[in-house]
Amino acid sequence: LTSYHVPQGVGDIVMIQSDHTGAVDILSAELETADLLGEQRKAQPPPLAAPTMWTTEKMKEFKAKMGKEKNGRMVVKRGEVVTVRVPTHPEGKCICWEFATDDYDIGFGVYFDWTTVTSTAITVQVSESSDEEDEEEDEEIEGLSPVGDVERGSKSYLRNRYGEVMPVYRRNSHREVQAGSHEYPGEGVYLLKFDNSYSLLRNKTLFFHVYYTS
Repeated sequence: LTSYHVPQGVGDIVMIQSDHTGAVDILSAELETADLLGEQRKAQPPPLAAPTMWTTEKMKEFKAKMGKEKNGRMVVKRGEVVTVRVPTHPEGKCICWEFATDDYDIGFGVYFDWTTVTSTAITVQVSESSDEEDEEEDEEIEGLSPVGDVERGSKSYLRNRYGEVMPVYRRNSHREVQAGSHEYPGEGVYLLKFDNSYSLLRNKTLFFHVYYTS
């Protein structure tokens, strides 16, 4: 049977005739498209449960405590997005976070990277855009390891790999300590995004704490 590559569209019928027997095979491009879509759906990650969120008014106490921690304070510059990557821990079942800012609010969201965990080290990535496809500049914070730009790639690949726990939106972290938790959906890496890309003038001082519980 001789094979012919024919441009196909949804609903097209492709006829292939044998050079030897004259037999004709009829293929439906629509059915093939449906099969491919079915395979793509199977590759989609399962939906993620919503996080548990709460706030506390103990701003001074939290900032004083985090100010003494080695990695409890950082500056998110104007126009920047800081992504804190937190791998799931083999001894943990839940991730927890707390954060606050000085004077002004900041955007915050949580995502999950369905990937194999090779290290439990928390890493920080800094970019000048919230777009995953943009080139990102890695910035090392003392005590934390920088990461490479593993989020680059085709958009379809990213959609199959990343899940949304909570979308990025602005939080009144300058008025109350923002806190939350999320039960591990499986093995992977949490992406905590602190978004200051909307600010053209102001840097934001961020106090944060992230940990796991069993």
